[in-house]
Amino acid sequence: MIRRRIIELLTRAANEAQKSGKLPSVALPEITIEHPQNPEHGDYASSFPLKLARTIGVNPLTIARDMAGFITPTPEIESITVAPPGFINFTLNNDWLTGQVDAILTAGESYGNIDLGKGSRVQVEFVSVNPTGPLHVGHGRGAILGSTLANVLAAAGYDVEKEYYVNDAGSQMAAFYRSLYARYQQCLGADAEMPADGYLGQYMVDLAKEIIAEQKERFLSLPPEEAIAKLGKLGLDRIMAQIRGDLELLRVSFDVWFSEQSLYDNGQYKKVMSLLQKGGYIAEKANATWFVSTALGEDKDNVVVRSDGSPTYFATDIAYHYNKFIERGFDKVINIWGADHQGHISRMKAVVAALGIAPERLKVIISQMVTLRRGKELVKISKRSGDIITLREVIDEVGADACRFFFVSRTADSQMDFDLELAKKQSADNPVYYVQYAHARIASILRLAEEKGIDCADGDVSLLTTEPELTLIRKMLLLPEILEVVAFTLEPHHLAYYAQDLATVFHSFYMQCRVVTEDEKMTKARLKLVEAAKTVLARTLNLMGMNAPDRM
Repeated sequence: MIRRRIIELLTRAANEAQKSGKLPSVALPEITIEHPQNPEHGDYASSFPLKLARTIGVNPLTIARDMAGFITPTPEIESITVAPPGFINFTLNNDWLTGQVDAILTAGESYGNIDLGKGSRVQVEFVSVNPTGPLHVGHGRGAILGSTLANVLAAAGYDVEKEYYVNDAGSQMAAFYRSLYARYQQCLGADAEMPADGYLGQYMVDLAKEIIAEQKERFLSLPPEEAIAKLGKLGLDRIMAQIRGDLELLRVSFDVWFSEQSLYDNGQYKKVMSLLQKGGYIAEKANATWFVSTALGEDKDNVVVRSDGSPTYFATDIAYHYNKFIERGFDKVINIWGADHQGHISRMKAVVAALGIAPERLKVIISQMVTLRRGKELVKISKRSGDIITLREVIDEVGADACRFFFVSRTADSQMDFDLELAKKQSADNPVYYVQYAHARIASILRLAEEKGIDCADGDVSLLTTEPELTLIRKMLLLPEILEVVAFTLEPHHLAYYAQDLATVFHSFYMQCRVVTEDEKMTKARLKLVEAAKTVLARTLNLMGMNAPDRM
């Protein structure tokens, strides 16, 4: 990656300048580079001299000039210039740039991969919705963020495992079981009341009817507790099957479906409570058992076992993270949670520390709410059921590609409006259509060349010297940098921005440079260029879990 290469050159130059006495022997600030807004300032620029000047009290322009003298010439760099008030600018060599077209074609589907993670084990846990009802559109956002992030981390050299935490134990499941039993009885004409904490959606009635169609009245003859348990298990299995099906439609898959109940069955819950007790982090007060969060800097302690003896969600989450870090040995754990879990982060960091795990190994991304619109009109109610709008309905209406692009195109911590009408538009106004059309346009060019019997294998990429051609190559070379940024920041929206930028640059190239012409040599060179652009665009779309269509 050229960005890393330039950072290495600057690091070496700074060290050499210190050895020569041009710079004092002080700790050097981090070397960063950026892309100048003005193309006349080159392809890359570093403000390192400005940072260092604040430490050593030397004119930053002098530092820049001294460092530039120690930068070793390389084939990638055409020129190195110094600009006020203290920037070092780098312009790439055009011959090296054009040679990257062949490099991209050789790399193929692996283009963009970097070895940032060096095989360290990362778990990404996402969605993890209580199996008490269908997925809604907000769950879809977390699903797409998680799966896209996992794709990027794998491409960045991490050993990634995707996990869904199935909350199949606890008070919410108990309420779901009782609700289903009440609906089952009601659908069979029995007099039954819904529990006060019950699930009232129409989907519960539909679920009860589905079970009746298969099982008839057999649960009415069972003792209530036995009927609730058996009927509830059937309902759980059906909801989980529905969740899996919805996620498959969205092209979201998991390596592990982890059962909350297994934490009790396999002893992790009991073990971690014992460890915290021995560490002095458990206290009994107000008829409940508390985790003493205040001992670790928290504002308040947190209940882990209620007065009735039932564990809280926090308690099982402690056991779950013990299993992740200690028993399964993940180097880093990334959780993607809904907006209602914001307050859960600090106490999870505290309890991880209490277990002897560095809190920075736990990363939590909060996925904010989604508002559905049709143009200016707010969409609140499902057309099918008059109830909640399910994720399945949105997928059916706009397709998986539109869902994936729109959900990943905003930072997770920002609330978003999803315009269903825009997502279906077949015009440049719709970013999904705009990006995919660029890929389809390239595919049509390549088909035309094939129909004319043109083989570009021996194309001479050194002929690619015009500004639109070189601009397209420069944009293609940014994919590895984008993957690095996403892997560092855990913000996959950068991929969506890059896809739009790449499509824009390609469309501009297409308008200015005809590819298939009477000039055989130039035709072959440009065919190589557009094939490389197709490779990069397809890779970007695939990392987002989207299709790269050849026809539209």
